[in-house]
Amino acid sequence: MSVFLRRSCGAVLAYAVITQGALADLTSQDVWNDWKAYLGQMGYTVSGSESVAGDVTTIADMTVSMDIPEEDATFRMVVPEMTLTENGDGTVNIGFPESFPMTVSGEGEGEEFSVNIDYSQTGMTMVVSGSKEDMTYDYSADALGIKLNGVTVDGEEMPGDALAVNVGMTDLSGSSRMKIGENRDVDQTFTAAGLTYDLAFQDPESDDTGKIDGSMSDLAFEGTNVIPSDFDISDPEAFYKAGFSFSGLFTYGSGQTAMAGTSEGEAFSVGSESQGGKFGASIDAERLAYDIEQNSAKVAVTTADLPFPIEIAMENAGFKFEIPIQESEEIQPFGFAMNLTDFTMSDVLWSMFDPAEALPRDPATIALDATGTAKVLMNIFDPAAVEELDASELEPGELHSLKINELLVSLVGAKLTGEGDFTFDNTNTEEFGGMPTPTGVAKLTLVGANALIDKLIGMGLVSDSDAMGARMMMGLMAVPGDAPDTLNSEIEFTADGQILANGQRIK
Repeated sequence: MSVFLRRSCGAVLAYAVITQGALADLTSQDVWNDWKAYLGQMGYTVSGSESVAGDVTTIADMTVSMDIPEEDATFRMVVPEMTLTENGDGTVNIGFPESFPMTVSGEGEGEEFSVNIDYSQTGMTMVVSGSKEDMTYDYSADALGIKLNGVTVDGEEMPGDALAVNVGMTDLSGSSRMKIGENRDVDQTFTAAGLTYDLAFQDPESDDTGKIDGSMSDLAFEGTNVIPSDFDISDPEAFYKAGFSFSGLFTYGSGQTAMAGTSEGEAFSVGSESQGGKFGASIDAERLAYDIEQNSAKVAVTTADLPFPIEIAMENAGFKFEIPIQESEEIQPFGFAMNLTDFTMSDVLWSMFDPAEALPRDPATIALDATGTAKVLMNIFDPAAVEELDASELEPGELHSLKINELLVSLVGAKLTGEGDFTFDNTNTEEFGGMPTPTGVAKLTLVGANALIDKLIGMGLVSDSDAMGARMMMGLMAVPGDAPDTLNSEIEFTADGQILANGQRIK
């Protein structure tokens, strides 16, 4: 149902956003006509009673609805009254009521359901300027909110404490420019001082309970969107081929979440906080990309089994990738990277397995940065193709090259670094058990391994025989470096399926 809420709330608010004045005059009818055209283009049915009094056009009982066949559900939003006021300077003010209802209803797992949601706003202003082909919306509000106002299943309303959801934003402003030509090009910016969210539930069958409270500050978003003028939103492949694209970056200054509840009769709590982060995403018919980052994150977990909180922290955590998504005979580039930087945990947690403090407790870091090329062999927008992939042994793509630009694993006094560059022969999958045969070289350096093994032996976590086996393996795969307790290894994969370690054949 989160998809329904995003599409529905976004239908009003995403359209209720556009940038600075232009010279051409707009009329109320221009704005209303384009709302109907745009929402209709996005798959919504729009209706309302129009009346005109002087410079004010009033739309009574504006109803926006959409059937979602794949979910056997319907979304419906009713705005009791929306006004469009011509200001005499070529701009139009849009007025909304302080609250109006939204409903998602349908049938799932043999049960009919209805979810009622209240939308509210305080101090909202919205001004449209420009021309019919180039509209700009500027808006601001003291507060916006969405609140769950009841759930009905098979005609029976759930108790109020069974599920509660409340989301709100404060001090928000934004601007969006919408240029209408062959396609609809949208440029958006948005800021908000804060976001809060509260969720609570109580399962009447198991007595499990949960409550989540959270907040974020200094929110900002900027992005671009191309919406094709002629497409069928129910056909994702045609939707993207027609020219749809999106690229946006969301950032925030700080955030915190507190979760508490009971599960199977046992109490638990989880708290987290961070000092800002970002979420970037882009998609079009050819590629999909994500870039996620969080700074100075801390997490504390308490359960009934442990009398003390489990606390962990990291200075930075990131994850990003860019991959091709369109079926093609061409070989296309991709990229992937992740990092956990300066990871730490509390001394209480350390003492559970290292009470004597034998291991160094320096912050740990794990990082990987890789690029490569691949061929996409299936259309991910085709449901039949995805279903066939799940039911068969077909591969979704072919890996043709992989370059490890950075590999870093640093923890408990040991450090592994490396790089590598490989190509893959997809016509030869016999040498490596069904995988394409790699050709290339990986260079690795391991520092502090022997000292770590000695500490693990002293702690009783590793036996002497296991340690001997590990050292023999390191001796087979690596050679001593110039610095103390340093091992270097050059692993080469040849085209005929051989594997060489520092020039010595091991396969």
